[in-house]
Amino acid sequence: MKTQRHHDWLLRFALILSALVIGRSSFGAEWERLAPIPNPLGVAGAFAGVSGGALLIAGGANFPNGLPWEGGQKAWHSDVFVMEKPDSQWRKAGTLPRPLGYGVTVNHKRGMVLIGGSDAREHHAFAWLLRWKGQRLEFEPLLGMPEKSANLCGALLGDTVLVAGGTAKPDATNALGVFLSMNLAQKRPGWRRLPTWPGPPRMLATAAAHDGSFYLFGGAALHPGMDGKPVREWLRDAYRYTPGQGWKRIADMPRIAVAAPSPAPLDHGHLLILGGDDGAQVKVLPAEHRGFRRDILAYDPKNDRWETRETMPFAHVTTPAVSWNKRVVVPSGEIRPGVRSPEVWSRPAQ
Repeated sequence: MKTQRHHDWLLRFALILSALVIGRSSFGAEWERLAPIPNPLGVAGAFAGVSGGALLIAGGANFPNGLPWEGGQKAWHSDVFVMEKPDSQWRKAGTLPRPLGYGVTVNHKRGMVLIGGSDAREHHAFAWLLRWKGQRLEFEPLLGMPEKSANLCGALLGDTVLVAGGTAKPDATNALGVFLSMNLAQKRPGWRRLPTWPGPPRMLATAAAHDGSFYLFGGAALHPGMDGKPVREWLRDAYRYTPGQGWKRIADMPRIAVAAPSPAPLDHGHLLILGGDDGAQVKVLPAEHRGFRRDILAYDPKNDRWETRETMPFAHVTTPAVSWNKRVVVPSGEIRPGVRSPEVWSRPAQ
C-alpha cells in the first residue's frame, strides 16, 4: 500500500513538472502567421498598437528602389493599415499626419500613443493619440517631448508613459541618456524628466513594464569613430526603475540584443526578449548577412535570473511587440540589413 502511494505521488509530481515545462517552453512553438501587411516589401520602424479593438500598423520605412548597398534610398511612409480580427485581412485606414518611423508606440485606454521618430531629413519630438473609430482615424496632438528623438524605447506603467534613450539626429555619434515620463491620466499631460539609469546612454534598447516597475534591456551605445561616423558599442546590461525607489542594475543579459521587438511581452511571469541583433555579423557584407537571432531570452524578475528559450520561426527587429486580442503580435520588421518582411506573426498571450 505504501509502495502504491509512493508510486501515485511520483506520477502526480511528474505530471505537474511536465505541465510546468510545457507551459514555460511553449512560447516559440505556437507562433502562426496572420495576414501580411499590404506593403509587399514590409517596413521597419513602424508604429503598431491597438485602438477601438483593432490592430493598427502605421508608417515605417523601407527601400523600394533598391537595397542600400546598391544605391537605393530609404523611403519613409505614412500609410496606416487596420486589422479588426486575427482572422481578417488588413485594409487601408488612412495616413499619419506625415511620413514617420522609428518612434515608440504605447497602448492606453485613451488611444494608441505615438511618440518621437524620424523621417528622411530629421528626428522629431512629436506625440499623438491615434484612435480608430471603426471607419476613420482620429488624431489628438499631445505635448511633444522636450527634445527630438528616434530609436528610443518605451512602455506604459499604469497611466504613465515612460520612454528612454534614442538618438537626437540621423548622424548622431552619441546616444541619448534621457528618461521621460508622461501621465496620461492628466487632462493635459506633459513631460517630466526623470533620473537616468546608471549605465551608458543607448538606442534601440528593449523596454518593459511589469508589476509596478519599468525595465530597460540592452541596446547599443554610440561613439564617434576615426572617420567621424558613429560606431556602436553593443550592450547587454539591464536595469529596473521603480517609482519612489529609483534605478537598480539587474542581471546582465546572456547575450547582446539590439532592436528586439519592444516592449518585451510577458510569459508566465517572465519578460521575453524576442531575438534581436547580437552584433556577431557586424563585419559581414550586407548581402551575405544570415539574419538576426531567433532564440528567446526570458528574464525572471522575482529571482533576477535569465534563461534561454527555444527558437522562433522568424527573426524581426526594429518593430514593436503588441498585445492584442489575448495575443502577442510582431508585425513586419527588418529581417536582414536593408531587407524587410511583410509577415505578421502572432501567438496566444500567456
